[in-house]
Amino acid sequence: MGRNSFIQMTKLSNVKGRITYISSHAKQENLYAVYETTERKFWRELAKCNQEEFVKSGTEGKCIEARELIIALPESFTEFQPDRLLQLFTNHFKQNYGTECIAALHHNKRKTNYHIHLIFAERKLLDEPIIKIASRNMFYDENGKHVRTKKEILGEDGEIREGCSIVKKGEVYEKKLFTAKDERFKSNSFLDEVKHSYTDLINIYVQDEKQKLQVFERGSVYLATKKIGKNNPKAQEIEADNQKRREWNRAVDMALISGVPEPKIMEVKRKEITEPIRESIARRGNRPRLFSRIVTVAVEALEFLIASVLFKKPREVPNQTEQTKTEHPEYVAENSMAVVKTTKEEKAEPEQPKMTRLASKYPKLFKVNKELEEQNSAIQKKQKQLSAKKKELSEVKGWFKGRKKKELQNEIDELKSQIRDMKDYLPRIVQKIEYRSVQEFLKDFKASQTEYSQYRTAIEKWKKETGKEPVAHGIRAKLAEKKQEIQNEQKNKQHTHSQNKDRGAR
Repeated sequence: MGRNSFIQMTKLSNVKGRITYISSHAKQENLYAVYETTERKFWRELAKCNQEEFVKSGTEGKCIEARELIIALPESFTEFQPDRLLQLFTNHFKQNYGTECIAALHHNKRKTNYHIHLIFAERKLLDEPIIKIASRNMFYDENGKHVRTKKEILGEDGEIREGCSIVKKGEVYEKKLFTAKDERFKSNSFLDEVKHSYTDLINIYVQDEKQKLQVFERGSVYLATKKIGKNNPKAQEIEADNQKRREWNRAVDMALISGVPEPKIMEVKRKEITEPIRESIARRGNRPRLFSRIVTVAVEALEFLIASVLFKKPREVPNQTEQTKTEHPEYVAENSMAVVKTTKEEKAEPEQPKMTRLASKYPKLFKVNKELEEQNSAIQKKQKQLSAKKKELSEVKGWFKGRKKKELQNEIDELKSQIRDMKDYLPRIVQKIEYRSVQEFLKDFKASQTEYSQYRTAIEKWKKETGKEPVAHGIRAKLAEKKQEIQNEQKNKQHTHSQNKDRGAR
């Protein structure tokens, strides 16, 4: 799979403290730039407004004063000017959502994680502040709730209780500077939208096509791996978790290449991973060892599905070889983007069908798909050898067969290692032509196959209607045409030279 972008959102209960932390050179070892879209007093007023509204609501927990995005950047972005880079990313957010922001550009201590902290407000300033002045004395209890009479805020000693207050006639009792919170910032769809938006922005400035990022889609057939931060006490646990996730992803690649439909893979994922994990967490809490067992069972279920599909495949497609020969792209690749130049007399004739951009990619994608299938077949053979060795080991009995058991176990371990390496090579095959995953490649390949087949059908129909042969305008045709031009020029030069010699003969 290709590299996924990392964009995380957190809630801030102390926005002023957080701003000080991310923007202070004293607190940050590698702080490159700070960019603000408004004055600092905005954040003080925002925090005050949020706290007041939180008290009025009577909600339990902590007040959310603002939100923060952490955006990981490719290391190649260190080549860009920090101030301009940070300004670009901050203004990108403000332009899309219209909220005030403050952002800082950092490196971690080891300078392995180049990232942006972007704090944004969920409220906007009102065009005109709403200020309310008391027409009489107003009384408020310890919770800031308005009460009708002074008696309700007095203690047994007749004095005003601690925490209670009085707003005198003519004073401001309510000052509203901000709009209500924008509810969209609470939704999952907002974070998904931001991830896509920033990933697209990052990819514009990535020089190396192979380093471009993708957003890990929710509901994908794959399992996302987790990032391991510096000095994480659970680093080994997370890495073991990631190994199991990669194991599932390898099985998914094989399933897709083998022809297992994506809905079937999603069904296995849901029944064997998603639902069991949800039930396990509800009953026993988060237990990594149980996750490992769940994924192992899921991989076995998916491999069984692959075997059943491969077993049925020859019966379901009896003429597959003939079809491949008929529609093999090699002999018509030169017709890519063919265009017919018609004269005035030929206007009545139908124009030669044009090959779409995706259809023109089919010859190249066909070769890559063939390589995937060959690699997949080789893996299947190795897995059969592994099954045979496991069976042989299970049949070895007796106290004096220790040496034989050890030899077989070593062979099994070696086969497992080979199979893992062969599976890891599958995504590399498609990455060579700039696809980030096998799933992404197969999607394009199937679409190009369909469009290519439609093009061939249209060409055959056009040939019958016009009695003409298609005009080739592909790369091969242009090279052949150029070669013929050079040969004609050489012949003309030789002919002219021989004539000049004849003229001088006596």
